[in-house]
Amino acid sequence: MSNAILAVNSGSSSLKFALFAATRQSGEWSNEPLVSGKINGIGRKPMLSEKVNGKPVEISGPLKNIPLEARHGSLIALILERLNSHYSKFNLVAAGHRMVHGGSEFASPVQIDAEVRKKLENLIPLAPLHQPHNLAAIDAITASMPDLPQIACFDTGFHRDMPRLAQLFALPRKLSDDGVIRYGFHGLSYEYIASVMGETLGTVADGKVIVAHLGNGASMCAMLNRHCLSTSMGFTALDGLMMGRRSGSLDAGVVLHLIQQKGLTPDEVWHMLYRESGLLGVSGISNNMKILEESTNPHAREAIDLFCYRAMREIGAMTAILGGLDALVFTAGIGQNSARIRQQICSQLGWLGLQVDADANDRNLSVINAAISEVKICVIPTNEEAMIAAATCDLIAVRK
Repeated sequence: MSNAILAVNSGSSSLKFALFAATRQSGEWSNEPLVSGKINGIGRKPMLSEKVNGKPVEISGPLKNIPLEARHGSLIALILERLNSHYSKFNLVAAGHRMVHGGSEFASPVQIDAEVRKKLENLIPLAPLHQPHNLAAIDAITASMPDLPQIACFDTGFHRDMPRLAQLFALPRKLSDDGVIRYGFHGLSYEYIASVMGETLGTVADGKVIVAHLGNGASMCAMLNRHCLSTSMGFTALDGLMMGRRSGSLDAGVVLHLIQQKGLTPDEVWHMLYRESGLLGVSGISNNMKILEESTNPHAREAIDLFCYRAMREIGAMTAILGGLDALVFTAGIGQNSARIRQQICSQLGWLGLQVDADANDRNLSVINAAISEVKICVIPTNEEAMIAAATCDLIAVRK
């Protein structure tokens, strides 16, 4: 029986999981999972897809037809049952979790106990779409396997060594001292990209690189020597780029106007900014970029144009921070799969020397810049679960 680590990545409407061998081979970690799966459509129509050694498998048992009311906690319980019945040759020795917010206290992975869990619960207001689901997965595993070590891996961790000026807001100092600063998110994704982009970029990976994590949640990170200099998300995951349902950066005066002049309650403003804005709000159609790309509605076109404009603007700002640009890396759902969005963003950055090879871009190749481009342009799939498993493996090894 082989020892394995379960990596859990709980999103707002999805749940990804993967089993990894709980060892490093000659000091190297394998990014390839033994088993991986994803449940999409939680809260609407949950559906599981699963792979073993990279090959899709047919789903059977309770997870073939998931009840509509199933949520993250109950789904984790079903996944544990499936792993036990279908993959009993693997001995689960630990579980690692993506935690969206680590606050000012947690900058590196930590083993979860009652005290740590309470502190993570206190951070729910800073990541209301994700933190509750992260905790629900932890609680479900605790209920089923109370003695199993569980490790929290933080999306904010990669950004914690940003320069101080990149972390500060222009607010009274007391608030900064109390932790009201820019934390940044998608750190596990950026950490993974930083660890593998040398395979595609070569020595350029150690230069001035912007990574665009474009999905239903979207952000960017400016890296120098594979370390974060700046990131677009801030105190919460509401800041920065336009997203599927989130507004991104917004004049704070708009929030005051909605409350003071329009009579909205804070909860109503919260719902608008987190649930009704972004691609969905501007288009009035969908938060799904693929659906908008296929639509002939002019509002869909405007939503796409605004998404690309905001991305272009952020790349320009980050290039100024870096003092130039050697490479632009696209990742996550939209970044990896939408040739149109990549082309549209890059076409507005010709002044930076970016030139896309249309054929390579349409074929979703890993390198999509034209030969004459002064900036490397790449597409690199992210793998947050691999980073979770590697960190978990290292931490439990240290604690043995």
